[in-house]
Amino acid sequence: MPATSTPLSADPIDIVYLWVDGNDPLWRAKRQQAAATLHDHTRMAAYANVEGRFRDNDELRYSLRALERFFPGHGHIYLVTDAQAPAWLALVPGISVVDHRDLIPASALPTFDSGHIESYIHRIAGLSERYFYLNDDVFFGAPVVLDDWFWPGGVCVAWSDEPPVSDEPLRPDATALDNACRRSNHWLSAHPVPGYQHTFRTFAHAPRPLCKSLLATLEQVAPDMFAQVRSTVFRAWDKPAIVSDFVLRWALAHGLAQLRDYAHQYVGTSGADTTDDLDQLVARNGQLAFFCINDTTDDALPHDPRLARVRNALQQMFPLPSRFES
Repeated sequence: MPATSTPLSADPIDIVYLWVDGNDPLWRAKRQQAAATLHDHTRMAAYANVEGRFRDNDELRYSLRALERFFPGHGHIYLVTDAQAPAWLALVPGISVVDHRDLIPASALPTFDSGHIESYIHRIAGLSERYFYLNDDVFFGAPVVLDDWFWPGGVCVAWSDEPPVSDEPLRPDATALDNACRRSNHWLSAHPVPGYQHTFRTFAHAPRPLCKSLLATLEQVAPDMFAQVRSTVFRAWDKPAIVSDFVLRWALAHGLAQLRDYAHQYVGTSGADTTDDLDQLVARNGQLAFFCINDTTDDALPHDPRLARVRNALQQMFPLPSRFES
């Protein structure tokens, strides 16, 4: 089992982001070629290759501003990208860009599945034992208290507010997180732990507190799960989600994770009530432990007003540039 007994104050807490600029012509050509040469499109998950999955709507800029405001004592920041970097990024001490080629075998590249990429981030050279992993659409929303996220035995996790997941076989038309819940259940049922009861709910879109040793242990315990997700080019409906589901359930089963309630909010940008949700988010600035603004506009054009409303809301909440902006 992972050794996670070091006092929280003794460790730096690094930050890992995934980021992609879906408008980059070279990257888009790579993505189009990969989709055109994919052998089996029937395995592709719903929304696996839509613009919203890869669009940069300046979320990272504001997530870093939130990080600097609410967690100024964080450790090193690692930005994992596919030969890209934001044009505005200042490569000052404290932040590094990590290329996919530095983590993932050349034979598995390119990949456009965040789940595939996530399965390698614990291998980043120099990464602290305890770290936060964030998608760039996830934001700290209030001062970070590390005891709310880590404890001497492991990490804390939260369920989402989404409806329960049905206990049925994996479905091609289901969301990736619903299928991930089912896929994790299959593995844990085949490797039972006394007292563990599977919960058919998804986890919140949240900053993900993780331990490097936990991932390294799980890589040895469940090599089949890692191999499956590391076989993807685009997100596949029948493959596991390691970081966003499986590791959290395995940790709960083995007493290495605790459930916690957080004040949080999830906003999907395509919803009819998005404006009201964003107004509410701005009004609660500084009161939420975290929030997520998920780009669910799929194939919207760059100048879609829904995307502009998101940027405006983020600018209202985080108007001051971080030290990572040139």
